[in-house]
Amino acid sequence: MISIGLLSDTHSHIDDKMINFLSKCDEIWHAGDIGNISIIDKLKEIKPIRAVYGNIDDNEVRQEYEKTIIFTLEQVKVIMTHIGGYPPNYTSEFKQLIKAERPKIFISGHSHILKVIYDKGNECLHINPGAAGIHGLHQKRTMVRFKIDGTELKDMEIWEHER
Repeated sequence: MISIGLLSDTHSHIDDKMINFLSKCDEIWHAGDIGNISIIDKLKEIKPIRAVYGNIDDNEVRQEYEKTIIFTLEQVKVIMTHIGGYPPNYTSEFKQLIKAERPKIFISGHSHILKVIYDKGNECLHINPGAAGIHGLHQKRTMVRFKIDGTELKDMEIWEHER
């Protein structure tokens, strides 16, 4: 069983509250709009990280990370990107990729709105962790923590703080 801390849209911000929440995880996943590479360096000090770049990320972040990653952890296939849409209105690129890859989890950020939606048509859980940073129109800063145990996702927790 592996515990995952999922965040997005830090926009160059990290603080002790975030670090405390993420330090209880085995891995940290960042769904883009990191802001600058120093955020990744701080996260790497806590736990191993998987990340994708977002639309505000500079060349340094883009040289280190991909736009989209596909991986399997335990027995769960994951697609993670920054801009991918929501079920059933994914971007055309991700409609095709989800049908081809059949992930159990599809993760995107960008909207700054926390959403967890089960996509019945694709038998896939869509997770957008919202925005953990302090820049943007969102009123609440959010992240997600959950566990992967074999083929199961369980014990999902929401971290929420005022901006």
